Amino acid sequence: MTMKKELFKKLPKVDDVIKIPEMKELAKNIDYFSFTEGIREGIAHYRQGIVDGNITQFQLEDIIGDIVKILERKGRMNLKNVINATGTVVHTNLGRSLISEKAAKNVVDVITSYNNLEYNLEKGGRGSRYDHIEELICRVTGAEAAVLTNNNAAAVMLALNEFARDGEAVVSRGELVEIGGSFRVPDIMEMSGTRLVEVGTTNRTHPKDYKEAITEDTSMLLKIHTSNYKIIGFTKEVTNEELAEIGRESGVLTMEDLGSGVLVDFSKYGVKKEPTVQESIASGIDIVTFSGDKLLGGPQAGIIVGKKKYIDRLKKNQLLRALRVSKMTLAALEPTLRYYLDEREAVAEIPTLKMILEDADRVRERAVKLCELLKEKGVEGVLMDTEATIGGGSMPGETVKSYGVSVEGNPVDLEREFRLGTPHIVGMIRNDRFILDTKAIMDSELDIVAVRAADIVKG
Repeated sequence: MTMKKELFKKLPKVDDVIKIPEMKELAKNIDYFSFTEGIREGIAHYRQGIVDGNITQFQLEDIIGDIVKILERKGRMNLKNVINATGTVVHTNLGRSLISEKAAKNVVDVITSYNNLEYNLEKGGRGSRYDHIEELICRVTGAEAAVLTNNNAAAVMLALNEFARDGEAVVSRGELVEIGGSFRVPDIMEMSGTRLVEVGTTNRTHPKDYKEAITEDTSMLLKIHTSNYKIIGFTKEVTNEELAEIGRESGVLTMEDLGSGVLVDFSKYGVKKEPTVQESIASGIDIVTFSGDKLLGGPQAGIIVGKKKYIDRLKKNQLLRALRVSKMTLAALEPTLRYYLDEREAVAEIPTLKMILEDADRVRERAVKLCELLKEKGVEGVLMDTEATIGGGSMPGETVKSYGVSVEGNPVDLEREFRLGTPHIVGMIRNDRFILDTKAIMDSELDIVAVRAADIVKG
């Protein structure tokens, strides 16, 4: 008992620990509550150890060392930077598209000061948050008008709620998609108060199928781009032009959920063509919805473009307030869309487009460089031919040539070590090898990856 009493007396007080210079430095990077809680937690660990008899001696430095580890852990945010070595550019689980530095700077500038989010500076009165971006969207896409929601599923739900609530929406069976997280188009339609009418078959749908399905209850003819799967073989689908014509003839609104939001014809750069927003608008479709954080290369958003009379109705729908975008989204989306005013600049400056359209030789250079950096650190890396994917629910089954570096060792153990370590590096296992694909690894990250690999492999 005497020994335990002496050990209890040696335990420092929280206030004394706070005054230690090393603690003062750590306090700069963590909130005060977590800072003091971490110190108490460290001291409490030693107090309980003394009670249980597990700790029979210690020095102040031991406690401080443990407290430092606790504070470092508490100071880490749950949403962390990750190095993407998976070979998937628009990775749904890793945050999808990266925004450009210019867009990121604009976000910081806007959110760290007051701004004119809903204030018209010229008129000196209340304004609309959509006014900041609508004209730009229309200029890029060729649409008459535009409005935004917080994601594309919300955009689809808003449009269905406004134009097909208590009515019927006709959709091809081959387009009833399910996106990530088990979110299904039929479910979204049901939530919006729309009755689904399926036409055609899984692999073939004809214009007559839509025409024959139209009744007095038909509110919308809906086309959904199958951006996360493809049907091959004996197939037939109704084109946008055909659907738009059917809609005009029958007086029924037409809409396309384009999904991935492509604003550039990828086929000009040697990559499989995806239908563009501009093409969809030009086809005569009344309303088009698409994502901001997929192939567009911007922040998460649902963008709705189309004929002005329909967009004006959407702006008055009360559901829009629950689905509206934030100032951060607008601040990131505007500079991103400005790049599209000159396609050459978009391809050069938007990270997602730059990575997708990057020449394979440039990817190989990064892989070779990573091998060299690993060798300098005593780690053997093997240059590998790989196939990268675009990702983000786009271009299903399509790959582009890429390169990676295989690290010797148990692939399962390596994958876990790279993923859980700091920094977090997410690679892939192919053919019983752990590979770091360099398609989506930035030049500035190569040395970081090499250092982390050396730490894992050597020890």
